[in-house]
Amino acid sequence: MGLGCVKTVERRNFLWKGKEKCTFTRGREELAGFARWTGEGNCPYADCRTIGPMIAHLRGTLLAKHPNQAIVETHGVGYDVAISVPTFTEMPAAGAEVALHIHTHVREDALSLYGFLRLAEKQLFEKLLTVSGIGPKLAITILSGMPADEMVGAIRGSDLARLTRIPGIGKKTAERMVLELRDKLPAPAGASEMSAALASPVEEDVISALVNLGYQRAAADKALLAARSGKSAQSFDVLFREALGALSK
Repeated sequence: MGLGCVKTVERRNFLWKGKEKCTFTRGREELAGFARWTGEGNCPYADCRTIGPMIAHLRGTLLAKHPNQAIVETHGVGYDVAISVPTFTEMPAAGAEVALHIHTHVREDALSLYGFLRLAEKQLFEKLLTVSGIGPKLAITILSGMPADEMVGAIRGSDLARLTRIPGIGKKTAERMVLELRDKLPAPAGASEMSAALASPVEEDVISALVNLGYQRAAADKALLAARSGKSAQSFDVLFREALGALSK
């Protein structure tokens, strides 16, 4: 069997797997059993295939919760999920149903899950991961140190003093956050985003599904508002169909 190339979406790196270990060459580093592409640009091998995130959402019974961890049982399997303090404080009591937006982080030796009640918090987490020097553990720590909307305001306003008050964030990291994220974060929350922040887990699922279909978050929020306007709680299927209908008008 020859070496096959696998590209992971989240990390934008390339893994070669085969019977023999790859040797050190330019743009690669040797790992246990495979080599990782560390160069720029696209994969140089024609048989490269893409693997998306394996887990993007979990809904199930909350078995246990701690300020930085939750155990969610789904179909008899208990998933160990790292969470932020804001997610912890908003979670129901153990034994209740919970729905989490999941970021799957793949490393050479581990697969870790990071969970968020609010889709906006997950999106901010993933933005933080793009900053040089910030990995998932530090990103969770950052999100635990300041509400997401306040952090967005601090980054967009270049408020280094406020950012450096977050545990684990020094001046250089704060400067990189401002430099690399200031123009990539959304404007302060408007009416539609305020309504999304108050969305139920089912409504968050509808927004997530619309965003995954390619619609902008603001448009998805507006469509959800139209779908639920003046109506009692509805199922995912009903809300999703009505939101799609609003977007097609």
